[in-house]
Amino acid sequence: MTTKNAIIMAAGKGTRMKSKLAKVLHQVCGKSMVDHVLTQVEATHMNNIVTIVGHGADDVERALGARTKYAAQTEQLGTGHAVLQAEPLLKDADGMTLIVSGDTPLFRAETFEELFEYHQAKGAAGTILTSDAPDPQGYGRVVRNHLGIVEKIVEQKDAGEEERKIHEINTGVYCFDNQKLFAALHQVTNDNAQGEYYLTDVIQIMKDQGDVVAAYRMADFDESMGVNTRSALATATKVMQRRINEQHMEDGVSIIDPDATYIDAGVKIGADTIIEPGVVIKGKTTIGEDCFIGAHSEIHDMVIEDRVRVTASFLEDSIMHQDSNIGPYSHLRPQAEIGEHVHLGNFVEVKKAQIGARTKVGHLTYVGDATLGKDINVGCGVVFINYDGVNKHHTNVGDSAFIGSNSNIIAPVEVADHSFIAAGSTITDDVNFHDMAIARARQTNKPDYWKKLPHEKENM
Repeated sequence: MTTKNAIIMAAGKGTRMKSKLAKVLHQVCGKSMVDHVLTQVEATHMNNIVTIVGHGADDVERALGARTKYAAQTEQLGTGHAVLQAEPLLKDADGMTLIVSGDTPLFRAETFEELFEYHQAKGAAGTILTSDAPDPQGYGRVVRNHLGIVEKIVEQKDAGEEERKIHEINTGVYCFDNQKLFAALHQVTNDNAQGEYYLTDVIQIMKDQGDVVAAYRMADFDESMGVNTRSALATATKVMQRRINEQHMEDGVSIIDPDATYIDAGVKIGADTIIEPGVVIKGKTTIGEDCFIGAHSEIHDMVIEDRVRVTASFLEDSIMHQDSNIGPYSHLRPQAEIGEHVHLGNFVEVKKAQIGARTKVGHLTYVGDATLGKDINVGCGVVFINYDGVNKHHTNVGDSAFIGSNSNIIAPVEVADHSFIAAGSTITDDVNFHDMAIARARQTNKPDYWKKLPHEKENM
């Protein structure tokens, strides 16, 4: 079986991004551009992957980890020079080597596989991946002769007037015979307008040696989009967003308005789930089947099981078990676990708390650092007071308890099963099984006090 190698170019600074962050680490749909590229390269089952790093090298290596080997380009002397840095790692390898830029997040593994197959079928030493660009400005042009054979690649700044009219562009992706690639790189010079060592010069060197050089023209130009500016980043994100949404719809998810729905790469959503416009789903979120995600909800790193209903709420780093519901305008903060058939109504906030099956928290309530059992009713305006100014404390509430409206539960405290807290109480002590706790001052009415009020005196 033919050995397959890959070199990912990720050393550039990307000055036009005007950013402190390495260009390839800018994100498209929740994943860095270079991670998108590496993911697709991995899907082609490579034997060796080398990433060329330079600007922000430490950050790039942290982001990609051990999924790839690394070679450093300490001086930015051109694309040919960059690829040559991989020679110590690949010089003994046989087979084919794919070269792709780390700022092209839209390429698919299928396109790389097609390039490999075309390269082998042509018996080529080098194959260029090309596409027809509606506006070729800024791209290297692929120059063919009258027989359609590739003559050369001309960079934009070195192209003549006629060459600039060509719409077939070099996407910056190549497949080379590995041994011939490095032999040719040692012959590349920097005699050009930029004073750089161009990888594209390898094509002419191979042709001069009598090697076969081919060009595979792919159909979808959008895949080849390189990102050099914030505007291009937004365009690439739009393309990726649509691609992600279309895949979910093919898998049985109803997305009411795909152009107004933002789902990160890697999110998993079950069939027959409905997603309304304005929804944002990020990170490592998993959503089950038959769910409803209402308009303008935002969901981060969540596990949402089957038949859950989310209405206009913000959820992060928590779990909602099946048949539960939340919202509108509620907030799950990290480490909340919402049990089956739990109802969380409007303006409810839950943080680092477990809420048992069938418990109801209707509205205007904060539950923090607490464990609530099953079948509890939590009235309006209840606050679990967990912070004493220095430390956080925990509250436990047993099954089938009743917590009256506008109660304050001051942790640490234990509220037993089947106990009752009267509305308006401030609870500081444990409440025992079957007890009713009342912690409020007795009402006192002052007869005829109206006449003593300031507004009444002004009318006298």
